[in-house]
Amino acid sequence: MEGRGKERKLRLAVIGVGHLGKAHARIYSEIDGVELVGVVDIDRAAANSVADKLGTRAFYDHKDVLDAVDAVSIVVPTHKHYEIAKEFLQRGINTFLEKPMTRTVEEAEELVEIARNKNCVLQIGHIERFNPAVIAVKDLMKEPRFIECDRISKFSFRSLDIGVVLDLMIHDLDIVLTFVNSEPEEVEGVGLAVFGPYEDMASARIKFKNGCLAYLRASRISNKSMRKIRVFQIDSYLSIDYAERTAKVFKKKANITALREEIASLPKKSLSLEEAQKYLFENLIDIKEVAITEDEEPLRLELESFVESVQEEKPPVVSGELGLRTMRLAHRILKSIKENSYAAPIGSDMRR
Repeated sequence: MEGRGKERKLRLAVIGVGHLGKAHARIYSEIDGVELVGVVDIDRAAANSVADKLGTRAFYDHKDVLDAVDAVSIVVPTHKHYEIAKEFLQRGINTFLEKPMTRTVEEAEELVEIARNKNCVLQIGHIERFNPAVIAVKDLMKEPRFIECDRISKFSFRSLDIGVVLDLMIHDLDIVLTFVNSEPEEVEGVGLAVFGPYEDMASARIKFKNGCLAYLRASRISNKSMRKIRVFQIDSYLSIDYAERTAKVFKKKANITALREEIASLPKKSLSLEEAQKYLFENLIDIKEVAITEDEEPLRLELESFVESVQEEKPPVVSGELGLRTMRLAHRILKSIKENSYAAPIGSDMRR
Protein backbone atom coordinates (compact mmCIF):
# COMPACT_ATOMS: atom_id res chain seq x y z
CA MET A 1 0.00 0.00 0.00
CA GLU A 2 1.62 3.18 -1.16
CA GLY A 3 1.51 6.22 1.10
CA ARG A 4 -1.03 8.82 0.00
CA GLY A 5 0.74 11.74 1.53
CA LYS A 6 -0.51 13.90 4.38
CA GLU A 7 -1.74 16.66 2.07
CA ARG A 8 -4.55 14.69 0.41
CA LYS A 9 -7.75 13.40 1.93
CA LEU A 10 -8.66 9.72 1.75
CA ARG A 11 -10.93 9.36 -1.28
CA LEU A 12 -13.70 6.98 -0.35
CA ALA A 13 -16.98 5.69 -1.81
CA VAL A 14 -19.82 3.64 -0.32
CA ILE A 15 -21.11 0.79 -2.46
CA GLY A 16 -24.75 0.13 -1.58
CA VAL A 17 -26.85 2.71 0.25
CA GLY A 18 -29.67 0.66 1.68
CA HIS A 19 -30.53 0.66 5.38
CA LEU A 20 -26.92 0.27 6.61
CA GLY A 21 -25.10 1.81 3.66
CA LYS A 22 -26.82 5.15 4.25
CA ALA A 23 -25.34 5.20 7.75
CA HIS A 24 -21.87 4.42 6.34
CA ALA A 25 -22.14 7.34 3.93
CA ARG A 26 -23.35 9.73 6.63
CA ILE A 27 -20.49 8.88 8.98
CA TYR A 28 -17.77 9.06 6.32
CA SER A 29 -19.07 12.50 5.29
CA GLU A 30 -18.39 13.65 8.87
CA ILE A 31 -14.89 12.17 9.38
CA ASP A 32 -11.96 14.57 9.07
CA GLY A 33 -9.46 13.51 6.45
CA VAL A 34 -12.05 11.70 4.33
CA GLU A 35 -13.49 12.87 1.03
CA LEU A 36 -16.73 11.04 0.24
CA VAL A 37 -16.35 11.06 -3.54
CA GLY A 38 -19.63 9.30 -4.14
CA VAL A 39 -22.25 6.71 -3.26
CA VAL A 40 -23.14 3.81 -5.52
CA ASP A 41 -26.39 1.90 -5.85
CA ILE A 42 -28.21 0.19 -8.69
CA ASP A 43 -31.34 1.82 -7.27
CA ARG A 44 -30.88 5.23 -8.88
CA ALA A 45 -33.45 6.93 -6.67
CA ALA A 46 -31.70 5.69 -3.52
CA ALA A 47 -28.27 6.76 -4.77
CA ASN A 48 -29.56 10.20 -5.81
CA SER A 49 -31.35 10.75 -2.50
CA VAL A 50 -28.30 9.95 -0.35
CA ALA A 51 -25.93 11.88 -2.63
CA ASP A 52 -28.14 14.98 -2.55
CA LYS A 53 -28.44 14.85 1.23
CA LEU A 54 -24.68 14.52 1.75
CA GLY A 55 -23.51 16.79 -1.03
CA THR A 56 -21.68 14.14 -3.04
CA ARG A 57 -22.07 12.34 -6.38
CA ALA A 58 -24.37 9.45 -7.20
CA PHE A 59 -23.16 6.48 -9.24
CA TYR A 60 -25.14 3.45 -10.37
CA ASP A 61 -22.36 0.94 -11.07
CA HIS A 62 -19.40 0.25 -8.76
CA LYS A 63 -17.08 0.06 -11.78
CA ASP A 64 -17.54 3.79 -12.25
CA VAL A 65 -15.54 4.56 -9.09
CA LEU A 66 -12.74 2.02 -9.49
CA ASP A 67 -10.31 4.71 -10.65
CA ALA A 68 -11.55 7.44 -8.31
CA VAL A 69 -11.03 6.03 -4.81
CA ASP A 70 -8.40 4.97 -2.30
CA ALA A 71 -10.92 3.01 -0.22
CA VAL A 72 -14.48 1.70 -0.27
CA SER A 73 -17.17 0.43 2.05
CA ILE A 74 -19.10 -2.44 0.50
CA VAL A 75 -22.60 -2.66 1.95
CA VAL A 76 -24.49 -4.76 -0.60
CA PRO A 77 -26.37 -8.09 -0.29
CA THR A 78 -24.05 -10.94 0.73
CA HIS A 79 -24.23 -12.76 -2.61
CA LYS A 80 -22.54 -9.71 -4.21
CA HIS A 81 -19.73 -9.35 -1.65
CA TYR A 82 -17.18 -11.59 -3.35
CA GLU A 83 -17.65 -10.26 -6.86
CA ILE A 84 -17.48 -6.57 -5.92
CA ALA A 85 -14.79 -6.81 -3.23
CA LYS A 86 -12.56 -8.82 -5.56
CA GLU A 87 -12.59 -6.06 -8.18
CA PHE A 88 -11.55 -3.38 -5.70
CA LEU A 89 -8.93 -5.51 -3.94
CA GLN A 90 -7.35 -6.51 -7.26
CA ARG A 91 -6.83 -2.79 -7.89
CA GLY A 92 -5.12 -2.47 -4.49
CA ILE A 93 -8.04 -0.46 -3.09
CA ASN A 94 -8.51 -0.64 0.67
CA THR A 95 -11.82 -2.34 1.42
CA PHE A 96 -14.27 -2.38 4.30
CA LEU A 97 -16.55 -5.37 3.72
CA GLU A 98 -19.71 -5.79 5.77
CA LYS A 99 -20.32 -9.12 7.46
CA PRO A 100 -20.57 -11.88 6.51
CA MET A 101 -17.49 -11.72 4.27
CA THR A 102 -18.93 -13.93 1.56
CA ARG A 103 -21.32 -16.85 1.16
CA THR A 104 -18.58 -19.49 1.09
CA VAL A 105 -15.28 -20.08 2.83
CA GLU A 106 -13.50 -20.50 -0.49
CA GLU A 107 -14.53 -17.00 -1.61
CA ALA A 108 -13.39 -15.52 1.70
CA GLU A 109 -10.03 -17.27 1.43
CA GLU A 110 -9.50 -15.80 -2.03
CA LEU A 111 -10.27 -12.24 -0.88
CA VAL A 112 -7.82 -12.57 2.00
CA GLU A 113 -5.13 -13.80 -0.36
CA ILE A 114 -5.71 -10.94 -2.82
CA ALA A 115 -5.57 -8.32 -0.04
CA ARG A 116 -2.34 -9.86 1.24
CA ASN A 117 -0.73 -9.87 -2.21
CA LYS A 118 -1.84 -6.31 -2.94
CA ASN A 119 -0.77 -5.11 0.52
CA CYS A 120 -4.05 -3.32 1.17
CA VAL A 121 -6.42 -3.17 4.13
CA LEU A 122 -9.33 -5.59 4.23
CA GLN A 123 -11.54 -4.99 7.27
CA ILE A 124 -14.66 -7.03 8.05
CA GLY A 125 -17.76 -5.44 9.57
CA HIS A 126 -18.03 -7.24 12.90
CA ILE A 127 -19.47 -4.22 14.66
CA GLU A 128 -19.81 -5.74 18.14
CA ARG A 129 -16.01 -5.46 18.52
CA PHE A 130 -16.68 -1.73 18.76
CA ASN A 131 -19.59 -1.96 21.18
CA PRO A 132 -18.63 0.15 24.24
CA ALA A 133 -19.68 -2.67 26.59
CA VAL A 134 -17.43 -5.19 24.82
CA ILE A 135 -14.55 -2.74 24.87
CA ALA A 136 -15.09 -2.17 28.60
CA VAL A 137 -14.93 -5.87 29.58
CA LYS A 138 -12.02 -6.86 27.35
CA ASP A 139 -9.45 -6.56 30.13
CA LEU A 140 -11.69 -8.51 32.54
CA MET A 141 -11.62 -11.67 30.44
CA LYS A 142 -9.54 -14.36 32.13
CA GLU A 143 -9.86 -17.83 30.64
CA PRO A 144 -13.64 -18.15 30.13
CA ARG A 145 -14.97 -21.62 30.94
CA PHE A 146 -18.59 -21.32 29.79
CA ILE A 147 -20.30 -18.81 27.48
CA GLU A 148 -23.95 -18.29 26.60
CA CYS A 149 -25.07 -16.05 23.72
CA ASP A 150 -28.62 -15.04 22.79
CA ARG A 151 -29.33 -12.93 19.74
CA ILE A 152 -32.95 -12.75 18.70
CA SER A 153 -34.81 -10.17 16.65
CA LYS A 154 -38.01 -9.48 14.82
CA PHE A 155 -38.14 -10.32 11.12
CA SER A 156 -36.50 -7.43 9.25
CA PHE A 157 -37.05 -8.55 5.64
CA ARG A 158 -33.33 -7.89 5.06
CA SER A 159 -30.45 -10.34 4.38
CA LEU A 160 -32.80 -12.92 2.93
CA ASP A 161 -30.02 -14.35 0.76
CA ILE A 162 -28.43 -15.93 3.85
CA GLY A 163 -29.62 -17.69 7.00
CA VAL A 164 -29.54 -16.57 10.61
CA VAL A 165 -26.09 -18.08 11.27
CA LEU A 166 -24.37 -15.78 8.77
CA ASP A 167 -26.83 -12.96 9.36
CA LEU A 168 -26.93 -12.71 13.18
CA MET A 169 -25.06 -15.49 14.97
CA ILE A 170 -21.82 -14.59 13.20
CA HIS A 171 -21.53 -11.48 15.42
CA ASP A 172 -21.40 -13.67 18.52
CA LEU A 173 -19.06 -16.18 16.88
CA ASP A 174 -16.58 -13.37 16.32
CA ILE A 175 -16.84 -12.21 19.93
CA VAL A 176 -16.57 -15.74 21.35
CA LEU A 177 -13.45 -16.39 19.27
CA THR A 178 -12.03 -13.12 20.57
CA PHE A 179 -12.72 -14.00 24.22
CA VAL A 180 -11.58 -17.64 24.07
CA ASN A 181 -7.89 -18.10 23.43
CA SER A 182 -8.29 -21.54 21.89
CA GLU A 183 -9.40 -23.30 18.73
CA PRO A 184 -12.85 -24.93 18.30
CA GLU A 185 -12.68 -28.70 18.69
CA GLU A 186 -16.29 -29.91 18.57
CA VAL A 187 -19.09 -28.08 16.74
CA GLU A 188 -22.77 -28.99 16.69
CA GLY A 189 -25.69 -27.06 15.25
CA VAL A 190 -29.42 -27.37 14.74
CA GLY A 191 -31.64 -25.01 12.80
CA LEU A 192 -35.02 -24.52 11.24
CA ALA A 193 -36.06 -22.71 8.07
CA VAL A 194 -39.47 -21.05 8.34
CA PHE A 195 -39.90 -18.34 5.72
CA GLY A 196 -37.52 -19.50 3.00
CA PRO A 197 -34.69 -21.87 2.07
CA TYR A 198 -32.32 -20.69 4.82
CA GLU A 199 -32.45 -21.24 8.56
CA ASP A 200 -34.32 -18.58 10.54
CA MET A 201 -33.61 -20.13 13.95
CA ALA A 202 -30.38 -21.81 14.99
CA SER A 203 -28.58 -23.12 18.05
CA ALA A 204 -24.93 -24.10 18.27
CA ARG A 205 -22.69 -25.84 20.77
CA ILE A 206 -18.93 -25.28 20.51
CA LYS A 207 -16.32 -27.00 22.64
CA PHE A 208 -12.84 -25.49 22.51
CA LYS A 209 -9.56 -27.34 22.88
CA ASN A 210 -8.92 -25.65 26.23
CA GLY A 211 -12.22 -27.02 27.59
CA CYS A 212 -14.32 -23.86 27.29
CA LEU A 213 -17.90 -24.54 26.20
CA ALA A 214 -20.06 -22.04 24.30
CA TYR A 215 -23.77 -22.18 23.55
CA LEU A 216 -25.19 -19.78 20.98
CA ARG A 217 -28.82 -19.19 20.04
CA ALA A 218 -30.07 -16.97 17.25
CA SER A 219 -33.47 -16.22 15.77
CA ARG A 220 -34.76 -13.59 13.38
CA ILE A 221 -38.45 -14.47 13.75
CA SER A 222 -39.05 -13.56 17.39
CA ASN A 223 -41.65 -11.14 18.72
CA LYS A 224 -38.97 -9.37 20.75
CA SER A 225 -35.32 -8.37 20.45
CA MET A 226 -32.42 -9.38 22.68
CA ARG A 227 -28.64 -9.32 22.27
CA LYS A 228 -26.81 -10.64 25.32
CA ILE A 229 -23.74 -12.66 26.18
CA ARG A 230 -22.84 -14.22 29.54
CA VAL A 231 -19.30 -15.32 30.32
CA PHE A 232 -18.49 -17.58 33.28
CA GLN A 233 -14.93 -17.66 34.60
CA ILE A 234 -13.26 -19.25 37.61
CA ASP A 235 -13.42 -16.04 39.67
CA SER A 236 -16.31 -14.15 38.08
CA TYR A 237 -19.35 -14.03 35.83
CA LEU A 238 -19.80 -11.24 33.30
CA SER A 239 -23.10 -10.23 31.71
CA ILE A 240 -23.06 -8.01 28.62
CA ASP A 241 -26.09 -6.41 26.99
CA TYR A 242 -25.07 -5.38 23.48
CA ALA A 243 -28.26 -3.42 22.82
CA GLU A 244 -28.15 -1.43 26.07
CA ARG A 245 -24.34 -1.16 25.87
CA THR A 246 -24.04 -2.16 29.52
CA ALA A 247 -22.06 -4.79 31.40
CA LYS A 248 -22.06 -6.22 34.92
CA VAL A 249 -19.51 -8.33 36.74
CA PHE A 250 -20.52 -10.76 39.49
CA LYS A 251 -17.83 -11.95 41.94
CA LYS A 252 -17.98 -13.86 45.20
CA LYS A 253 -17.05 -11.80 48.22
CA ALA A 254 -13.80 -12.43 50.07
CA ASN A 255 -15.60 -13.53 53.23
CA ILE A 256 -17.81 -16.07 51.48
CA THR A 257 -16.58 -19.06 53.54
CA ALA A 258 -17.63 -17.49 56.84
CA LEU A 259 -20.95 -16.43 55.35
CA ARG A 260 -21.64 -19.93 54.04
CA GLU A 261 -21.07 -21.29 57.53
CA GLU A 262 -23.43 -18.66 58.90
CA ILE A 263 -26.14 -19.69 56.45
CA ALA A 264 -25.64 -23.36 57.28
CA SER A 265 -26.15 -22.62 60.97
CA LEU A 266 -29.52 -20.94 60.39
CA PRO A 267 -32.60 -22.97 61.44
CA LYS A 268 -34.13 -24.84 58.53
CA LYS A 269 -36.95 -22.98 56.76
CA SER A 270 -36.12 -19.82 58.69
CA LEU A 271 -35.81 -17.94 55.40
CA SER A 272 -38.29 -17.85 52.54
CA LEU A 273 -36.96 -18.37 49.02
CA GLU A 274 -37.19 -14.64 48.34
CA GLU A 275 -35.37 -13.83 51.58
CA ALA A 276 -32.66 -16.39 50.85
CA GLN A 277 -32.12 -14.99 47.36
CA LYS A 278 -31.91 -11.45 48.71
CA TYR A 279 -29.45 -12.57 51.41
CA LEU A 280 -27.35 -14.34 48.79
CA PHE A 281 -26.95 -11.36 46.51
CA GLU A 282 -26.54 -8.82 49.29
CA ASN A 283 -24.01 -10.80 51.33
CA LEU A 284 -22.27 -13.40 49.17
CA ILE A 285 -22.11 -11.89 45.70
CA ASP A 286 -20.49 -8.60 44.76
CA ILE A 287 -22.27 -7.07 41.74
CA LYS A 288 -20.74 -4.10 39.96
CA GLU A 289 -21.67 -2.17 36.87
CA VAL A 290 -18.68 -2.01 34.55
CA ALA A 291 -17.73 1.57 33.79
CA ILE A 292 -18.39 2.40 30.15
CA THR A 293 -15.86 5.02 29.17
CA GLU A 294 -16.58 4.98 25.42
CA ASP A 295 -19.98 6.35 24.44
CA GLU A 296 -19.61 6.74 20.67
CA GLU A 297 -21.88 5.08 18.12
CA PRO A 298 -20.31 1.63 17.43
CA LEU A 299 -20.56 2.06 13.66
CA ARG A 300 -18.73 5.38 13.87
CA LEU A 301 -15.95 3.80 15.95
CA GLU A 302 -15.73 0.95 13.46
CA LEU A 303 -15.47 3.17 10.38
CA GLU A 304 -13.05 5.57 12.08
CA SER A 305 -10.92 2.53 12.89
CA PHE A 306 -10.94 1.51 9.21
CA VAL A 307 -9.92 5.00 8.10
CA GLU A 308 -7.13 5.05 10.69
CA SER A 309 -5.84 1.67 9.50
CA VAL A 310 -5.65 2.94 5.93
CA GLN A 311 -4.13 6.31 6.79
CA GLU A 312 -1.54 4.90 9.19
CA GLU A 313 -0.95 1.74 7.14
CA LYS A 314 -1.54 -0.61 10.06
CA PRO A 315 -3.56 -3.84 10.43
CA PRO A 316 -7.30 -3.35 11.07
CA VAL A 317 -8.96 -4.47 14.30
CA VAL A 318 -10.98 -7.09 12.41
CA SER A 319 -8.74 -8.18 9.56
CA GLY A 320 -9.70 -10.39 6.65
CA GLU A 321 -7.85 -13.24 8.36
CA LEU A 322 -9.97 -12.85 11.52
CA GLY A 323 -13.12 -12.60 9.44
CA LEU A 324 -12.10 -15.79 7.63
CA ARG A 325 -11.60 -17.59 10.95
CA THR A 326 -15.15 -16.68 11.95
CA MET A 327 -16.48 -17.75 8.55
CA ARG A 328 -14.87 -21.17 8.91
CA LEU A 329 -16.54 -21.68 12.28
CA ALA A 330 -19.90 -20.47 10.94
CA HIS A 331 -19.73 -22.96 8.09
CA ARG A 332 -18.91 -25.79 10.47
CA ILE A 333 -22.16 -24.92 12.24
CA LEU A 334 -24.04 -24.76 8.93
CA LYS A 335 -22.66 -28.16 7.94
CA SER A 336 -23.91 -29.62 11.22
CA ILE A 337 -27.30 -27.94 10.77
CA LYS A 338 -27.62 -29.47 7.33
CA GLU A 339 -26.77 -32.91 8.71
CA ASN A 340 -29.21 -32.50 11.60
CA SER A 341 -32.07 -30.88 9.66
CA TYR A 342 -35.32 -32.81 10.01
CA ALA A 343 -38.21 -30.39 9.62
CA ALA A 344 -37.52 -27.98 6.75
CA PRO A 345 -35.06 -27.49 3.89
CA ILE A 346 -31.86 -25.61 4.57
CA GLY A 347 -30.03 -23.60 1.90
CA SER A 348 -27.91 -25.70 -0.42
CA ASP A 349 -24.87 -23.39 -0.30
CA MET A 350 -23.93 -24.49 3.24
CA ARG A 351 -20.44 -25.80 2.65
CA ARG A 352 -17.70 -26.74 5.10
